[in-house]
Amino acid sequence: MGLFIAQLLTGLANAAALFLVASGLSLIFGVTRIVNFAHGSFYMLGAFIGYSLMQVLPGAVGFWSSILLAGLAVGFIGVIVELLVLRPVYKAPELFQLVATFGVILVIQDLALMIWGAEDVLGPRAPGLKGVIRIMDEPVPKFDLALIAITPFVLFALWYLISKTRVGVLVRAATQDREMVGALGVNQSWLFTGVFFLGAALAGLGGAIQLPKGGADLLMDFNILASIFVVVVIGGMGSLPGAYIAAVLISVLNVFGVAYIPQSTLVLMFVVMAVVLTVRPYGLLGREEVAGEHGQVGEPEQPIKPAGRSARILVLVFLIALACLPFVAEPFFTILATDVIVFCLFAASLHFILGLGGLVSFGHAAYFGGGAYVAALLVNYADAPMELAFLMAPIGAGLLAAIIGWLCLRLSGVYFAMLTLALAQLVWSLVFQWDEFTGGDDGLVDIWPPDYLSDTTVYFYFTMVVGIGGIILLRHMAHTPFGYALRASRDSVRQAEATGIHTKRIQWLAFSVAGALAGLAGALFVFSKGSVFPVELEIAKSFDGLIVVFLGGVKTLSGGVVGAAALTLVQDYITRFEYWRLALGLLIIVVVIIAPKGIVGSFRALFENRLGSAGDKPTGGTQ
Repeated sequence: MGLFIAQLLTGLANAAALFLVASGLSLIFGVTRIVNFAHGSFYMLGAFIGYSLMQVLPGAVGFWSSILLAGLAVGFIGVIVELLVLRPVYKAPELFQLVATFGVILVIQDLALMIWGAEDVLGPRAPGLKGVIRIMDEPVPKFDLALIAITPFVLFALWYLISKTRVGVLVRAATQDREMVGALGVNQSWLFTGVFFLGAALAGLGGAIQLPKGGADLLMDFNILASIFVVVVIGGMGSLPGAYIAAVLISVLNVFGVAYIPQSTLVLMFVVMAVVLTVRPYGLLGREEVAGEHGQVGEPEQPIKPAGRSARILVLVFLIALACLPFVAEPFFTILATDVIVFCLFAASLHFILGLGGLVSFGHAAYFGGGAYVAALLVNYADAPMELAFLMAPIGAGLLAAIIGWLCLRLSGVYFAMLTLALAQLVWSLVFQWDEFTGGDDGLVDIWPPDYLSDTTVYFYFTMVVGIGGIILLRHMAHTPFGYALRASRDSVRQAEATGIHTKRIQWLAFSVAGALAGLAGALFVFSKGSVFPVELEIAKSFDGLIVVFLGGVKTLSGGVVGAAALTLVQDYITRFEYWRLALGLLIIVVVIIAPKGIVGSFRALFENRLGSAGDKPTGGTQ
């Protein structure tokens, strides 16, 4: 019994920092609708700034003052980010802003590396709270008990601010209907800035207050990112009490999971999220109107026209130049071009459901990695020929996507995106932990194509035919009745169903097709590299796909392809430098601000504006 109580108290203590960070994220999303991937970076900055302040401010007063000052400092950093990075793109599609926050992550990572170095730092012990207290003969750290006591006061203070003050009334009103708040004369810009300051400050407090338990390191931003999103979604977007309940639930279950079911710790919180969203589609205390239509990628648009003659000629010239690459460039560039084509097909498959269907998937890498593993397992265990493995890869990935899509499509917006992430993490965990079958972390190796495709140049042409063929297939489907029905389902579900379109069935079919084409990209990948590892199913791979789709342009059929090619080539060059994350992050931020419609969308708008100013009327699209 004593051990049970001690573990319960440890879980409650761990929930303190998690709640502080998650409550800040919940506030920011509730008011600004920003899916802030950089929130984990604010948590990391709070830890490092708090550590630095504790080195110069001695004693108990200095310790707690350092935590408060760290929160304030991170709050002001959040204001700078909001003013310089996010305010210029508030009018862009809501989920497009996540690309800007990803750029902020990269910038903050390298700035932290410059200031504090690469070594992990250990936080000091809390003065007056050193040692343990024995409860039923089980040791419980005094600092854990202090955190358990502090958290309800923080929750009460936030509840009072939101429920009993004028500022809180405005925040709650903006959460429910920010357009109406603006119509009543409230300065939304400064309201957003104030909320962003409070949210970032809470994340900084969470990072600083956990120092005696965990210290600070350069990976803590990504390590907590999934947890805080899970907590916010389980609790209900915009609900502070929900965030507290979810933080306690996740933290306590993790502690008991480590003790009794160690294999579950990688995915336990995702399992809980999947179960909660199945029973409560908008979280424990969330409301349907808060979820709203946040998954939308912009306003309804006119049907996308087929590419004009000039665009077709340009594409043809590009393909001819690409085909000549092995004869004019070094083998390295042929390998790089193969990688680019594979990533372009993966991005195009994600764009198919995101741009045409408005379905934002955070777990699309599950189908890319799933296709790669299907092919690799058939070759490795069944000694199947490449041709059969290559055929089964998209079929297996498509079936996986059909199952996950069927489970997820009852939700919408961020809740849909997070459930796709949860189920994709279950797939990743299965691959990672099933050592006897998948090789676990060691992956599967020696998965090479047959002799007639073993040459680098020959495999490049094979990849070119299959990869570009898959992209053309997706583009063709976009101009079929199925593609137009998918866009109708995205723009207005009610109007689409009134015309006889079964929107959920159309979206489910599109989700399955996108998964199958991602699996085809995975098959191309595994035979080009000769191996596959669980990293190909991780969250980072899915986020890479989202980033290139938004960078290229959601509203253009070629956006995913152009974004993937541009980012891959730029990243290959930039990563040669020491602080490449800083350079890449700044580049992403600049592109987002200058070209909020994406690279292709912005060039198309510029081209059409010039034609219009010259008195000419465009004859076709430029997708």
